Amino acid sequence: MNQQTAPAAPAPVHLFSVPLSATRRGARLARLLAAERLNDWGLPCDPARLVIAELAANAALHGRVSGQSFRLTLSVTASGVLRIEVSDSRGDLDPSRGRSAAEVPAESGYGLLLVEELADRWGVRPGPVPGKTVWAEIDLASPR
Repeated sequence: MNQQTAPAAPAPVHLFSVPLSATRRGARLARLLAAERLNDWGLPCDPARLVIAELAANAALHGRVSGQSFRLTLSVTASGVLRIEVSDSRGDLDPSRGRSAAEVPAESGYGLLLVEELADRWGVRPGPVPGKTVWAEIDLASPR
């Protein structure tokens, strides 16, 4: 049997990764550090800053496990794609996709709708064990 392997993902031009406390303060720090890094790389902060703020807040609120942190990873490919990843320790609780406005609670739940609107793609993948990683991609070359 002849098996083909998937092509390797292109090496990122820029890469930044940091663990942060799964608290409101950690979520705020994620947004601030990401904005500083994007600025250092000469990239626009928005809409990435809003996506990062939402994913980090979700990790601190819904993905929190006592004594565990979450990880923010930013990477930029040569083709101009910014990938945002937020990994937390709650693999048993995936964010739901595609809820209608009528199904969203009055005081919360709009965050992933915001991510869906601002990111070109987003999703959830398992790991690192025992958690999950919520990711979003923004095509930097596309007009906003």
